[in-house]
Amino acid sequence: MTFRTIAPLALWTVTQLAIAATGDASCGVLAGAGAASGASDVQAASAAPGFAVRDGEPVDFLAGGKTVRGTLHVLKDGGIYRAYWQPQGRPERYVLANAGTDAVRLISTPAQGTPATDGMPGTTLNPQQVLSCPTL
Repeated sequence: MTFRTIAPLALWTVTQLAIAATGDASCGVLAGAGAASGASDVQAASAAPGFAVRDGEPVDFLAGGKTVRGTLHVLKDGGIYRAYWQPQGRPERYVLANAGTDAVRLISTPAQGTPATDGMPGTTLNPQQVLSCPTL
């Protein structure tokens, strides 16, 4: 293998290598409120704050240099917690479906369960790459 073959690979980010390996491309990022607006999705993901999985947590969706403000809703069904993201001013909710390390899919689905109380489960997540984005 020559240097010309290796050099372009060195320019890829870890995210790009993961996308190449899985075939999934990120179409946006879910991040804690106050994430950088106007930045590219890769820049936004690297500079964006994480967020806690708790009902009412402000979470922004960053895609195509735009920021859509939203709120996280956490519902409990028995011992299972489900997190839903709802864009500000819109009725539809999207469940955060795990798609790997720091990656989710946003899937429109009716909410299941009752609101989680006392800030539960409260787990802190890194910014999440979104692999299937709704049209907002």
